[in-house]
Amino acid sequence: MAPEQQFPAAVRWADDRLGIGKLGRKNLRKVFPDHWSFMLGEIALYSFVVLILSGVFLTLWFKPSMAEVEYQGPYSLLKGLHMSEAYASALHLSFDIRGGLLMRQVHHWAAVLFVAAMSVHLLRIFFTGAFRKPRELNWLIGIVMLFLGVVEGFIGYGLPDDLLSGTGLRITQGLVLAAPVVGSYLAFFIFGGEFPGNDFVPRFFTIHVLLIPGILLALITVHLFLVVYHKHTQYRGPGRTERNVVGFPLFPVYAAKAGGFFFVVSGVTALLGALFQINPVWLYGPYNPAEVTAGSQPDWYMGWLDGAVRLMPGIESHVAGITISWNIFLPALLVPPLFIGFVALYPFLEAWVTGDRREHHLLDRPRDVPTRTGIGVAMITFYGVLWLNSGNDLIATHFHSSINTITWVCRVLIVCGPVIAFWITRRWAIALQRADRERLLHGRETGIIVRSPEGKYTERHEPISTYDAYALTARDRDTVLEVAPATDANGVARPHRRRDRIRAALSRFYFADAVQKPTIAELADARAGRSGRHAAEDPEQPDALTKSGKRGVGGRVS
Repeated sequence: MAPEQQFPAAVRWADDRLGIGKLGRKNLRKVFPDHWSFMLGEIALYSFVVLILSGVFLTLWFKPSMAEVEYQGPYSLLKGLHMSEAYASALHLSFDIRGGLLMRQVHHWAAVLFVAAMSVHLLRIFFTGAFRKPRELNWLIGIVMLFLGVVEGFIGYGLPDDLLSGTGLRITQGLVLAAPVVGSYLAFFIFGGEFPGNDFVPRFFTIHVLLIPGILLALITVHLFLVVYHKHTQYRGPGRTERNVVGFPLFPVYAAKAGGFFFVVSGVTALLGALFQINPVWLYGPYNPAEVTAGSQPDWYMGWLDGAVRLMPGIESHVAGITISWNIFLPALLVPPLFIGFVALYPFLEAWVTGDRREHHLLDRPRDVPTRTGIGVAMITFYGVLWLNSGNDLIATHFHSSINTITWVCRVLIVCGPVIAFWITRRWAIALQRADRERLLHGRETGIIVRSPEGKYTERHEPISTYDAYALTARDRDTVLEVAPATDANGVARPHRRRDRIRAALSRFYFADAVQKPTIAELADARAGRSGRHAAEDPEQPDALTKSGKRGVGGRVS
């Protein structure tokens, strides 16, 4: 029987008209590797699905209008108070619509989880080198999606028009106004006039429910297409090469696991929405420009920007009649684009410094690339110090400390912290590389102490398994770029001499002190020395390296 005749009638009907049979057989058997860290991207994807579903429910009752109404709902503390229709509809959703409060909280928790999962997913990609050729475009798409997710979350956070979100929007307006020359025009365009204006909620609502979700959906589609097209990365191990993928087929194994994991993510999000309160807008009241909530804090993903503004001392300059607020311009309008730009361009910078233009489908262990790992931890430290400073007022009140002292400590840490974190992480990774080299050459410690006839005590080592040895040696040796001669074979001066010297210096720094894997000769010497030592210690004890391929590493090292 032909394969097409095995399809159900409905599938045969579609196959006759769309030709999906051949396409489905090819792609449904596509192999995906299995590792827990790959679930981080799935969490982000499933959170986005929950956001779409819960957002559709909320859209049915939310009124994106700044028209003033008098509240007469069931929440007695606000009864008779004048507020916008947006805030009144948020209260109506929370107290009058069956399941409305649950869906509001599920939506908010899903947004938090979406940004968190994307952030950790990008960290996994960075530390394992999954951004290298041919996946640079997917890295840039991921950065854009994270940025849009943060913007989407912040805009949604401001839609209810409560006092907390209004305070955040007021700060945002101040950041926009700090842009030289164009700041006031941008603020008028965003808010439709003087803050708060009457247009920002309708505008933000359109962007929040149509524009950004549409862009995100398109980017996710392209991202998944590229994952399938380039084939999935995998961790090093026996049988895994740059030319294959070891894992399970998409259907039925991976589809069943992914479907089950979607329900797990949805269930956890629903559990968070049902049991853990988030963004109780009724406690804040409607937005009033004359009021500010005490101890107001943004969602965690906006904290680093708030912390950067709090970190900067008040400095202003007046140039040609234009006031430049350096205390806002530098931390809010200059540092974030530079930081995000460096992260986005890092794959290209690393490829230029190392000269590595090859395709990579096997992932690195963080310890095997000490400098990259140190840079990643330094960036996390930079972000963490800014995030910590965003709560300097709450830290001061809770721990009875001086807010000025906390701010100055963060100012010192923002300069010294990334450097110290980079140095410690790099040395730590190099130490782990040395430990791996010792395991390869001398085997693992058995805890057995042997006394020689001369009275000398030594610890017996035994070779590690072939599987472990392969994982430790399945990487290339680092090659430091050298500066080419000043002239070529014809005596013509080479161009870009200064650039090449800078590049070679950066390459030396990038690979400095990194421990390379042992050569075959070194492994053979270590094996011979270990065999002779075992024979001297116990003539009747067989050398584990000589056992039929279950131990030893010589045949696995290139």
